[in-house]
Amino acid sequence: MSSFMKLLYNEQIKIYIRKSTWVMYLLMAAIIVGLAVMANSFGDLNEDYQGNDWREVLQEENASLTEEMEKEEGMEGFNSDQIAKNNYYLEHDIQPAKYDAWQFVAENQMLLSLVTLFTIIVAAGIIANEFKWGTIKLLLIRPISRTKILLSKYVSTLLFALFSLLAVLLFSWIVGAIFFGVNGFDQQIVQYQMDGSFGHSTPMKQIVEGYGYQLVTLLMMATFAFMISSIFRQSSLAIGLAIFLMFAGSSIVSYFSDKAFAKYILFANTDLRQYAYGEPLIEGMTLGFSITVLAVYYVIFLAVSWLFFTKRDVAGQ
Repeated sequence: MSSFMKLLYNEQIKIYIRKSTWVMYLLMAAIIVGLAVMANSFGDLNEDYQGNDWREVLQEENASLTEEMEKEEGMEGFNSDQIAKNNYYLEHDIQPAKYDAWQFVAENQMLLSLVTLFTIIVAAGIIANEFKWGTIKLLLIRPISRTKILLSKYVSTLLFALFSLLAVLLFSWIVGAIFFGVNGFDQQIVQYQMDGSFGHSTPMKQIVEGYGYQLVTLLMMATFAFMISSIFRQSSLAIGLAIFLMFAGSSIVSYFSDKAFAKYILFANTDLRQYAYGEPLIEGMTLGFSITVLAVYYVIFLAVSWLFFTKRDVAGQ
């Protein structure tokens, strides 16, 4: 086994030997089960549309929703959207699919925000804790370059993010299969689009697109927290700053949206769905532009991490 693979193995052991790591996974599992219970108890599982008379059922539902709008004020928004969705099913001759494990997995893409949060915690501590516990000297006295040590820590962070993502996918599917069963791959799901219209796709496409787009934010925030950890040696600062920016990023972009430099802000470019299902957040932005900006930020984060880690004097630690 090469020296790098040994370093990577040791870093993985350090991550998964901690109780806090397994607490994260248990919390994620509990949330998934809770979401399944809520969906099974209160969600719309489309069971009313599984018979051969599904068209008549949709038409009757539209009539009922229209009547409800005429009688009660404040129902226009939800009812009109539901009527438009039902009409889309009818116009495209798509029978509403029964809610199943694949749809449950697709809806759980929101849990990637939790995966991002956990990855930030791991990335923030993977270097800072070495200084905090005084183990950095033991690590650096080995006949291994600092660059290789830093790379092993960064790759280990990305592996944690990957394993966490796979855990969400796998456990969501298992829980979804237990609660809702499993339908085929060819079912069509009608979904509200960012541009205000409706469209249809398969659950597998929704899963690939939904999780894939959010991987951009996951990668950038993990790399940012990793950089802060290498600069300040404080995991709490790295965690706090990264989490603050993750949740406040959209607000920052909105606040500076009328400025010329706004399109160069990291968080204006992390959501690539804006090019697939709507208009760019800021005029003049394109997919190529956002990818370029993200690449520049990514290189800067890694370069700064390398510079501080490889040049820092640890004699006084």
